[in-house]
Amino acid sequence: MEEAIRKAEVLIEALPYIKAFKDRMVVIKLGGSALAELNILQELLEDVIFMKTTGMRPVLVHGGGPHITQEMARKGKQPQFIQGHRVTDAETLEIVVDVLVNQVNATILRELERLGNGGVNLWRKGRPPLEAEKYTPVDSSGNPLDLGYVGELSSIDIKAFSRACSGGKVPVIPPLAHSRRGDGILNVNADSVASFLAVTLKAEKLVFLSNTHGIMLNPAREDSIASTLSREEVDSLIQKEVITGGMLPKARACLKALEGGVGKAHIIDGRIPHSLLLEIFTHKGIGTQIVL
Repeated sequence: MEEAIRKAEVLIEALPYIKAFKDRMVVIKLGGSALAELNILQELLEDVIFMKTTGMRPVLVHGGGPHITQEMARKGKQPQFIQGHRVTDAETLEIVVDVLVNQVNATILRELERLGNGGVNLWRKGRPPLEAEKYTPVDSSGNPLDLGYVGELSSIDIKAFSRACSGGKVPVIPPLAHSRRGDGILNVNADSVASFLAVTLKAEKLVFLSNTHGIMLNPAREDSIASTLSREEVDSLIQKEVITGGMLPKARACLKALEGGVGKAHIIDGRIPHSLLLEIFTHKGIGTQIVL
């Protein structure tokens, strides 16, 4: 009886969030252990199906960096990164597209199908629903750097996303875009894709699933996770180099999303069972939420 009462209390706690987020889009970036371990992926996708069932409109963005690197090594290619971006020549692009579309994306869609007929990748005739310009950063001296087939998003097919979500489907998006010049596919940073989608789709939330509990105020102490941070506080932590490494692009993507009108951004540990539900449908949450 006590266990049943506790379950009822959990449902009551979730009720105001279910009502508030009905018909609202939530962009979720899957990465880290979520893609490396099938059992973790399955639990996260159960949360996604639950969200969809309660009336929310989740959109999934996934990377696949470790899988790509592994496949490159198998084919005798050495990965090269410049300013955090994978240098993508023609041969590497073939590997990237194969891994992201035929392996990672296909696995997620298969699991969503098994859990509740929920996923769609939105590609039509080999063309992704994202459009990008070639991305050409500069070095410290201002000289352009050629990263190959690497892009920066310029637009998305909003109607395709709206149709999918209205039809009860979960868009599952690899970070690949067709070139605005019409000359093929470009490889795009997955964190940037998630942020861009959240802004363009006017999402209520942007959620990053990582291998840490959130943003630590002291990187040497795992118990220093901040539950809530303002945009200014995150900016300060970046300037002080408290936020570094793999957390840095996620934090910057969160800030960009907030500046673009997204309600809240979250960074949570995808390894915790049902982390999505705990963060979105409970008062306390389990990770770091970033607000204006």
